[in-house]
Amino acid sequence: QVQLVESGGGLVQPGGSLRLSCTASRNIFSSYSTGWYRQSPGKQRELVARISSGGSTNYADSVKGRFTISRDNAKNTLYLQMNTLKPEDTAVYYCWGVIRTTDYWGQGTQVTVSS
Repeated sequence: QVQLVESGGGLVQPGGSLRLSCTASRNIFSSYSTGWYRQSPGKQRELVARISSGGSTNYADSVKGRFTISRDNAKNTLYLQMNTLKPEDTAVYYCWGVIRTTDYWGQGTQVTVSS
């Protein structure tokens, strides 16, 4: 079992930046795939970015070039740096990890992009 806790969401103007953090109750990031998903009202949860245990990353087309996923294994923390934010990035962002066949989710953090 692992607990994931996100932080760093908030209100930002279009074009601005935010950095989300996800702290795990134990070190999983160097051993398992982890990432970030988001969900807007009325829409399905969608993948934003993922990082494998080996460090390979992949991104949704809508965020490529603007968002960067990274991790600090020593701090058991996963990050999502979000730049050039757009109103359509508004959503609840969830930290995710998979251990063997079990998915783990954080409680979510709200990101609102609005002027």
